Amino acid sequence: MKVLFASSEVWPLLKTGGLADVSYSLPHALYEEGTDIRLVMPAYRKVLESIESFSIAGWLTIELAGKSHNIRVLSITHPEFSIPVWLIDDQHLFDREGNPYSHPDGYEWPDSAERFTIFAKAVSQLAMDALNIGWKAEVVHSNDWQTGLVSAFLEEETERPRRVFTIHNMAYGGYFSHDEFRHLQLPAQWWSANGVEFYGNFSMLKAGIVYSDAVTTVSPTYAKEICTPEFGCGLEAVLRHRQYKLSGILNGIDTNAWNPSSDSLIPYHFSEKRRNPGKRKNKKALLEAFGAHVDEKKLNAPLLGLVSRLVEQKGVDMVLEVIPQILANTDATFVLKGSGHGFFENRLRQLAAAYPEHVFISIGYDEAEAHLVEAGSDIFLMPSRFEPCGLNQLYSLAYGTLPIVHRTGGLADTVMDAYMEDGETLNPEANGFVFTPPTTEALYQSIEKALDLYAQKTHWNHLQRNAMNGDYGWTVSAQAYLDIYKNSPNHY
Repeated sequence: MKVLFASSEVWPLLKTGGLADVSYSLPHALYEEGTDIRLVMPAYRKVLESIESFSIAGWLTIELAGKSHNIRVLSITHPEFSIPVWLIDDQHLFDREGNPYSHPDGYEWPDSAERFTIFAKAVSQLAMDALNIGWKAEVVHSNDWQTGLVSAFLEEETERPRRVFTIHNMAYGGYFSHDEFRHLQLPAQWWSANGVEFYGNFSMLKAGIVYSDAVTTVSPTYAKEICTPEFGCGLEAVLRHRQYKLSGILNGIDTNAWNPSSDSLIPYHFSEKRRNPGKRKNKKALLEAFGAHVDEKKLNAPLLGLVSRLVEQKGVDMVLEVIPQILANTDATFVLKGSGHGFFENRLRQLAAAYPEHVFISIGYDEAEAHLVEAGSDIFLMPSRFEPCGLNQLYSLAYGTLPIVHRTGGLADTVMDAYMEDGETLNPEANGFVFTPPTTEALYQSIEKALDLYAQKTHWNHLQRNAMNGDYGWTVSAQAYLDIYKNSPNHY
C-alpha cells in the first residue's frame, strides 16, 4: 500500500512538540509492517541545515493568490530515516529564522495561511503523482490543521486516494479570516457551513474533518471528549455529525529512542529487572547536571520531574502553586524543564531562587536533558487540563518514573491510579497516580499519596514493575491505522 504521510514537523529534523515525535515513529512503524510510505514536510531553514544531502525529485508549479509558485521537491538523505522523505521547498515561505509557526521574537507569522495552503496543495499534487515518477498514493495521511487543506484540495480530484486526517490537538484550529480566504483565491464552493466556514472565518482543521474519508484522534478518550462543548473548541457539532468516520487510536512511542536499556542520551542504562543501580545513578547525574549538591540524603529524597510547554493547558500554574506547599512538609526535590509563557518562566526562576536546594530549573528544550529527566526522576508531573494523548507519561512509564496525571484524554487511557475507587485499597494493576478535578488541591493530594508510597519501597517497586512492563510501542496502533487505510470508504 502506497501511503503519503504529511506533517508540519518531524523529529529529528524539526520539533516543537509531540506531533514531531509521532510523525517520525508512526511512519517507521508502518514501514515495518510492509507499507510503501513516504514522508513529506516543509523545507524550513533548520531542516535544510540539518540534512546531509539532497537531490531534486522534481518541480511543482502552484497558482495561489494570483501568483505562480515554482516549488522544488527535495528528496533527502538522513541517517535516522529508513523511509523516503520529501521536502516542499518554497524559500520565500519557509526559508526563515524561527520555528514553523512564529518569528524568533515570538509573534505568529502573518503569512501562515499562505504558507500552509501552499504546503497542502503541494502535498495533494504529490499524492496524484504530479512529479510523474510512477508513484501515486493510495492513502494520504494528514496531521493537524497545517495539513487540513490537503483533503479539501483532493476533493477536486477524480480517482483520488483515501484521505485520513489525524487531530493531535483541537485547541489549534488554523483559523483565518474570510478576507484571507478571498485573497488566497480558494475554491468558492468550500465556503459554506458544510465546508471550511467557521463563524465567519475559515478553519483548516475543519477542512480536514469535513473533507477526509476518516478522521482519527490520538486516544480513544479524546475522541469522545472532542464531541462535547468542553473539548470541541466550537467544532463539537461538526464532529458529532461525523462520528461515523471518527475514531481514537492511542499514540505509541519510539521504543528505540525511548528505551532505558539502550538510550544513547542517558549516562546509565537500566531495565525493569535491573532498575538499580542504573536509575539511582541517573538520578545523581540529573541532579548534578542541574547544579544540585548531591549526597545520600538528597539521593534518598523523592525527585519530581517535569518537562513541558509552559502554558495553561499543561497545568503548569497548578504545579507552581503546589511546590511551596509540598516543600513546607517534605524533603522533596523538583527538576523543572520547559519554555512557553513568559509569566510561567519567571515564576520558575522565582521558585528556584526561593528554594535553591530543592527547585532546579532549565528554560528551553533540549532532547538530551528531557531524556535525563525521565531517567533520573522518581515521579513525573503531568497535570494537563486536557491532553489529546500525551507522550511524556508514556516515556515516564517506560523509565519507571511514575507519572501523576489529571484524568483526561490519553492520560486517562494510559495511567492507572495506585488506589482503587475507595481511595484506600491499593490497585494491583496500577502504574501511576491519577487525580480529578484539575485543581491545585487535587494535585497536592495526589502528590501526597505518591510520596507516601515512595516511602514504602515494596509498594513502590511493584508500581515501577507494572509501569516498565507495559507495551508502549506502535505495533497495535500501527495495525489500527492500516485497518483504517484499507477499510475507510473513499467518498468520490
